[in-house]
Amino acid sequence: MPVSSPPSVDDIERAVSAIGARPLPLTPVFSSWILDQEADARLHFKMENFMRDVGAFKSRGALNALMNLSERDRAKGVVTHSSGNHGQALAWAAKKFGTRAYIVMPSNAKEIKKRGIREFGGNIIECEPTQCSREDICEQVRRETGALLVHPFNDDAVIAGQATAAWELMRMVPEQLDAIVVPVGGGGLISGTALAAHAFSPATEIIGAEPSGADDAYRSLQAGRIIKNETVNTIADGLRSNLGDKTFAIMRKHVDQILLVDDHEIAEAMRILGERLRAVVEPSGAVPYAAIRKYPDVFAGKRVGIILSGGNVDPDNIPFPRRHG
Repeated sequence: MPVSSPPSVDDIERAVSAIGARPLPLTPVFSSWILDQEADARLHFKMENFMRDVGAFKSRGALNALMNLSERDRAKGVVTHSSGNHGQALAWAAKKFGTRAYIVMPSNAKEIKKRGIREFGGNIIECEPTQCSREDICEQVRRETGALLVHPFNDDAVIAGQATAAWELMRMVPEQLDAIVVPVGGGGLISGTALAAHAFSPATEIIGAEPSGADDAYRSLQAGRIIKNETVNTIADGLRSNLGDKTFAIMRKHVDQILLVDDHEIAEAMRILGERLRAVVEPSGAVPYAAIRKYPDVFAGKRVGIILSGGNVDPDNIPFPRRHG
């Protein structure tokens, strides 16, 4: 079955207008001369961890998806599967429109993310912590409730909504960016980022950053076909999803490379961002900066945008590495 055409420039611009009309807050872009000096690059951090209410970029895609539904369809309710941030975002967006949200979550999802969904009135249905279980239970809930599926990443309206983060970043930085680094899970954020850059700044490289314990995007782009993770082992819980056919097709065309980092490097990146930017960044959001630290030759001398995708960290379980000396 062929993949449908990806979101167009018009789709992204409509998402920008729609999200601005609701509105979503404009998340800031931070910089640090110390981090610039250490990286030998000019780093511009898009602080999606500061997104009001949900604390992650996922608000963009969820809101755009609901705004693209008719009132009649929204009244049926919406359903998704999520490890947390998309589930929170969809519950939040559904509350804005006065409709129901059913969120299928793995039983080992972080409690802070479950609490956020409940606070927005979302209905949580737990499942086994596997992609297959998530998808099966989600389909069961969809059939039983009549709710409409809003996929966490493999959805055109969601991808167009996520593209707005990069659209804002490119307008908030005075000079053209040489590269934008984005965390990769299911591929919704990097797909939207790649489409926005291709349309509005085609010379900008798009670089994905992925945990080595969930490296399906790296292996899939190497092989030219989707290769799913049989197992995952990473603290970056938001990046454990496999790619979708829509996101993979966009990535094959517009993503320049994927860089891998391990959990220790992710935790160290979290700690440094906390110290230098005074910002709480969850493991998934810290993956791009971990890649910049690990691969300095890739970024030296460049103007680099980094999307810090979220800040939902359980304060009782922050995985900072022990410092010596």
